[in-house]
Amino acid sequence: MNTHLLFRRSRTRLALWYAGVMAVILSLSGFSMYRFLIQSNWDAMEREMESISGTLHDSLEPMLPASEDPTSILRRILPELCLAEQPCDISPTIIQRHTTGISDRSTYYLRLFNHQGKLLAFSPSQIIPELPQRLITTPWQTFESSQGIRYHQFTIILHSHDVKNQTHRHNNQPSWGYLQLGRNLEPFDAEVKRIKLILAIGFPIALLLIALSSWWLSKLAMQPIYQSYQQQQQFTANAAHELRSPLASLLATVEAILRVPQVNPEDTQTMLYKVEKQGRRLSDLIADLLLLSSLEQNSSPKKFKSCCLNDLVNDLTEEMSELAMASDIHLTSQVPAKEIYILGNESQLYRLVSNLIANAIQYTPAQGDVHISLEVHDHNAVIAVKDTGMGIPQAEQSRIFDRFYRVDGDRSRKTGGTGLGLAIARAIAHHHQGHITVKSDRSQGSLFIVRLPCSQFIAHHKI
Repeated sequence: MNTHLLFRRSRTRLALWYAGVMAVILSLSGFSMYRFLIQSNWDAMEREMESISGTLHDSLEPMLPASEDPTSILRRILPELCLAEQPCDISPTIIQRHTTGISDRSTYYLRLFNHQGKLLAFSPSQIIPELPQRLITTPWQTFESSQGIRYHQFTIILHSHDVKNQTHRHNNQPSWGYLQLGRNLEPFDAEVKRIKLILAIGFPIALLLIALSSWWLSKLAMQPIYQSYQQQQQFTANAAHELRSPLASLLATVEAILRVPQVNPEDTQTMLYKVEKQGRRLSDLIADLLLLSSLEQNSSPKKFKSCCLNDLVNDLTEEMSELAMASDIHLTSQVPAKEIYILGNESQLYRLVSNLIANAIQYTPAQGDVHISLEVHDHNAVIAVKDTGMGIPQAEQSRIFDRFYRVDGDRSRKTGGTGLGLAIARAIAHHHQGHITVKSDRSQGSLFIVRLPCSQFIAHHKI
């Protein structure tokens, strides 16, 4: 399958999953918010109705005698009310409107029933034929008119002053009557419709934004994977290229040995020497790849222990002096008298510094200088390897730690390099919670600096 098609399909699936999950979350959140808003408005409306009913109840109850005609009593208490079975003045005066105590007469209505459930009076705004004429003593009722308008009403019991304080011999009724306060639900239903409209418009827009953002986020998520895949492909191609050359040389030598008559033993020995050389090159390359893979996966079985960097630098300077002398290069080192210790793998640290020194010697021309220094700076052990070689162009410095990368590929292959030395050095530095940097200019030499935490600052990272 085409690589680009595979990643495009993976990105699409990732975007769809992300958009689907976010759509479900958004739907649940929107529905929950909708229910919460509706219930909050409904509860607020009922509390308001209970408050108004309680105010009217507290105002009426002390003035309700049980012995008088209720019609005349209601006329004196609430002049605005219309009496049942009598003409109703629907245009009360300002004083009459004020006595009702209801601010929004177009929304609320008021009705009074006696204890037998007979309608005695009602507010002028209650011109609603569909309202039940029979008393329903249930506290809360909701019903709908023929015009589709909904109403919600609250019923509360009224006691007269005499009923509360006296025992009636001829009348055993527990109450004087009932006060019923209702309201038109058109404003509430309009608010519900408005919320539904907002959700109906906002939800598709939010889904569109989620789809676009999921496509963009899936691209960001796939980029590191795609880059890693490309690096793996590049590594596979480079490894195949590096392995192919010594294998081809080895096979050609073996084939020549088999075909050429064994007349001159010296020629045979020379060919066998080439076979051995190419075999060692393959063995070293495979060993380097295995070491690099182990370092990057942090799968080294050895535990860190205290290592003296003074001894390590001195030993490597002594060992590399022969290689430097063979190349006519002056190798020097500067190590402090005070010993510097870090926690680490000694063999890996040895490989780190030796790779840097060998790399400096390899790229320094004859009669050049390579200098190694060791010091402590900001609680870090600093190892610096400076040469007077060919230098590294600025554009190449970001890639010199990549596997198989060479600034001068032809020269490296002639000197036996595989392009893994600096990659291994960086992996070892990272494995020890350190890092490596380079400073270089073309024809001005290079300076590689390794910073590793000293033992007292790395102890808590011990593996």
